[in-house]
Amino acid sequence: MQHTPLTDSLGNPVTLQDPASLRALNDFIEGFIACEARAVNVLDAAADESPIVQASCAALHLFAESADGPRNARPFIDRALARSSQATEREQRFVAAVAAWVHGDLPRAIALHEEQARLHPRDLASLKLGQYHLFNRGNSPGMLRIALQAVPAAADVPYLHGMLAFGWEQCHRLQEAEAAARHAIALCRKEPWAHHALAHVMLTQGRILEGTDFMASVSDTWTGLNSFMVTHNWWHQALFLLERDRHQDALALYDQQVWGVVKEYTQDQISAVSLLARLELAGVDVGHRWADVAGYLERQRLADQVLPFLDLQYLYGLARAGRAAAARTLLQNLCEHAATRTEAHERTVWQQVCVPAAHGLLAHAEGDWAAAAAQLGTALPRLVEIGGSHAQRDLFHQIWLDALQHHGQWAAVQNLLQPQANAQPQSLRLARQAGAVNAALGLPH
Repeated sequence: MQHTPLTDSLGNPVTLQDPASLRALNDFIEGFIACEARAVNVLDAAADESPIVQASCAALHLFAESADGPRNARPFIDRALARSSQATEREQRFVAAVAAWVHGDLPRAIALHEEQARLHPRDLASLKLGQYHLFNRGNSPGMLRIALQAVPAAADVPYLHGMLAFGWEQCHRLQEAEAAARHAIALCRKEPWAHHALAHVMLTQGRILEGTDFMASVSDTWTGLNSFMVTHNWWHQALFLLERDRHQDALALYDQQVWGVVKEYTQDQISAVSLLARLELAGVDVGHRWADVAGYLERQRLADQVLPFLDLQYLYGLARAGRAAAARTLLQNLCEHAATRTEAHERTVWQQVCVPAAHGLLAHAEGDWAAAAAQLGTALPRLVEIGGSHAQRDLFHQIWLDALQHHGQWAAVQNLLQPQANAQPQSLRLARQAGAVNAALGLPH
């Protein structure tokens, strides 16, 4: 292999067979940390068998978050491993981390990304990948810690501050989260991950009107993004609208921005499920919208046990669409998958959190309120372990409250809902729901 003294756009030395591959590699690095669709351009350089290029191609296939991902990634990672000794020590570690991901060894992948952050803090693609794994395992302190490693060396990169902002927010450190997000946006107005982190902060603090205005004010920059980022930021805007009971506006966002960018993609599917479910829980008739989403879920997701957080939403979407047989098939596959997990964290999360939550969600969709209340009540205190953000997991809390209410456990609902309404005085949704519960209990409202 020819060793060409090249560096990527963040200043990290790279070893390439073909120097012309550098542009595609930079598109992967910059596209990944900036949530832009151009990350896929690394596939254009797949003929270059340099380890860093092949490992980047493998990672791209794994981002599909589907059962096909590891199979599609394996030829690339095998080529990367075969030539790894000819790469730099930094590149070798990145290859090893992606290989661990391909083989399902996430503890090793995380350890390698954490080591990379210490030794090569400007390898922000590795850092963001480490954050991704930590997020999916519910380890928000780890997400923040790995990003903090890079601050002395990479403070000039706006996307690092977006990563920091989300880490701070997931650790409930909202003041630091907002400061980091605003710093990222000051460095680069088009920083959609920082927009997203700030939306989390504003939603959590009940700044509903400000959040709506803020997301609208930066939405003109959401161009050239990957489908997850653009649909997810519009999903956040829809949540603000739902809190204000602007149901038709939220439905319009669902139709125009949230569902339909890449319908085959996992994250687009769960955003659709989550928003439709929240609309229904807010009392909105969503018409026939479940059917289109469920068609994709039934074709793609019944045996697609990649992340428990995803499976729970696939299951609920199928059940709400009336696809009872498909939902039960998915539930069976999920339970069988849980029973075969060997890695300690995975075994615990799938068996002790995901399985009861899945039974509870299916029970809710089928109107078995007692089972839904009991099973979700078992799972909810530990739901952080399945990954997802606070805002995303709030869906399961809303479903549980709905089950408790339908089951007639009004006192329990009042005790849970009123503090939420107190903390979110701008939320018309919570005020309306708390008022109805207080009225049912014969209390002033």
